[in-house]
Amino acid sequence: MLKRVLPFVLCVVLVLTLAACSPAEEPVAPEAPAAAPEEPAPAPEEPAAVEEPAAPALSGDSLRGGLLYDKWWTPLGLDAPEEDQALWATQDTNTRSGADTWRCKECHGWDYKGVDGAYGDSSHTTGFVGVIQMAGGDANDVLAAMQGATNADHDFSTVMDEQALIDISLFISEEIMDYAEVIDAEKAAIGGDLGVGEDLYQESCADCHGPEGTAIDFKANVTKTETISAIANGNPWEYYHKMRFGQPTEADMPPAIDAGWSVEEQTSVLAYGQTLPNTNPATQGGLLYDKWWKAMGADEPTGDQPLWATQSTNERSGTDTWRCKECHGWDYRGIEGAYSDSSHTTGFIGSIGAADMSAEEIVGWLDGTSNADHDFSAYMDEAAMDMFVAFFQTNAIDQTLYVNDDKTVNGDVATGQEFYQAGCARCHGDDGQEINFGDDDNPKYLGDVARDNPWETLHKAANGQPAEGMPGGLNLGWSWQDLADTLAYTLTLGE
Repeated sequence: MLKRVLPFVLCVVLVLTLAACSPAEEPVAPEAPAAAPEEPAPAPEEPAAVEEPAAPALSGDSLRGGLLYDKWWTPLGLDAPEEDQALWATQDTNTRSGADTWRCKECHGWDYKGVDGAYGDSSHTTGFVGVIQMAGGDANDVLAAMQGATNADHDFSTVMDEQALIDISLFISEEIMDYAEVIDAEKAAIGGDLGVGEDLYQESCADCHGPEGTAIDFKANVTKTETISAIANGNPWEYYHKMRFGQPTEADMPPAIDAGWSVEEQTSVLAYGQTLPNTNPATQGGLLYDKWWKAMGADEPTGDQPLWATQSTNERSGTDTWRCKECHGWDYRGIEGAYSDSSHTTGFIGSIGAADMSAEEIVGWLDGTSNADHDFSAYMDEAAMDMFVAFFQTNAIDQTLYVNDDKTVNGDVATGQEFYQAGCARCHGDDGQEINFGDDDNPKYLGDVARDNPWETLHKAANGQPAEGMPGGLNLGWSWQDLADTLAYTLTLGE
């Protein structure tokens, strides 16, 4: 037993001895766990963007803005600017100056397209862009441009108040339309119902413009007549704009938008306006019968009319001797009428007989064929002579039907008051004293003129006043009896 244990003990001791004598092994460090990939440092958070508060919606009158787009100083009661608008110097194609350069329409056009529209190739061309691209946008952006934010030379805040600028901004943002939808390349209305247009025109426009559209001549010049027909055909964009928004110089002209007319109805009125005549030769001849040089915008004739030397009772001289009325009278009866016994007496016959003459016979008296000393051909062209023909054959009536020798009138005063208020009071005033035909020391108002010379008053009420744009009653659709009634009422003014 002892023998078996001893070798085992010796063996264990040997193993332990050998282990103690063997070189020591380096301890193996346990492997570190694989390092996780580095994550990028988080970017610093940007502060949340602070939204700019939306500009408050503008409040104003967009239809008034349409008026201001035209001649803004008139509705605002301001004097027209005299110097050129600052931006005008940056263009050299439009030769206008002064107040015209301040009109929005002069740069941006009646069609709102500027150089890309009707004003792209005309005497109005400036090269400036239009405003139509701002239609439907934020009116605040338009206002900023009007206040010079985009160009300091386009700052209108120095000439009009903020509300006016707001109204223009609202007009551009909310009201302007692309007229290409209703006006074609040949300037004709696209669509429209002539029957509808006529009804609307006669209902809303004829009282001022006349049933034929000839009552108001915007040029007040028989050689350059411009009635609404001329505008409808020559510049339909202007016609459409003013139909929609009104006329700055006429506060009583109702805007079509305000009247509730649809685009179709507005287009119908344009289409109808394009069918109207531009002239009424008979009333234009009546203007020539008065002071023909003023009616034509011509220079005054010099010296006495050659026939004047054949009379010695009328002591006037110079331009007065060239007036048809000075020889033939306001009643067209010459020596047989109101001028038979007055300072105007000449002894010349009247012109009333011309109503029975042919056009060739009348022209023969105007061009010197019948009398070389009665030759007006150096001053008047064929068109003017045609106007005289129409006047003598149509409007040079026998006034004795309405005006008596004692200057009383065969008319109804009450009816005349209605016509006066409708057609005359706007200029002459309700009492007839808005216009002084005399002077401060010796005033002479409409009633005074009528009582002194009812024949002159009847002639001018029928045909108009040369170079004044006064609508003749005949162009308003009035009858001669309507005119006589109006004259009867006029006689009562200022009594």
